Amino acid sequence: MIAELAAANAAFDVIKQSIQNGKEIYEAGEAVAEYFGLKAEIQKKAHEHGYKSDLQAFMATEQLKAQEDELKQMMIYQGRGGMWTDWLQFQKEMKDSREQEKQAALLAKKKRKKILIDSILIGT
Repeated sequence: MIAELAAANAAFDVIKQSIQNGKEIYEAGEAVAEYFGLKAEIQKKAHEHGYKSDLQAFMATEQLKAQEDELKQMMIYQGRGGMWTDWLQFQKEMKDSREQEKQAALLAKKKRKKILIDSILIGT
């Protein structure tokens, strides 16, 4: 989890610097995608049963919350009007995209399994 948190921090710094330089959030799109992918991974690991350190998981999620609060303030006061609302919409779209990719992977796995079972049954 430490490696993921360090990578999320680096991606957050790119996003933060982009906004401070007056750029739009989409101009840091790669960093945004990386940040939210890592955020989802960290949150998933934090909620897994038997994780080796509950405190470490808690502190990682708290750090992510603090970063997002900071980003919210920057977008509201330094960004263009409606930037925070657009950011929330972008987060939703990224989450939906990850879920669609996950569903597509599960569907492909089921299809491969069915083909394998059908091939075995036909061959016998």
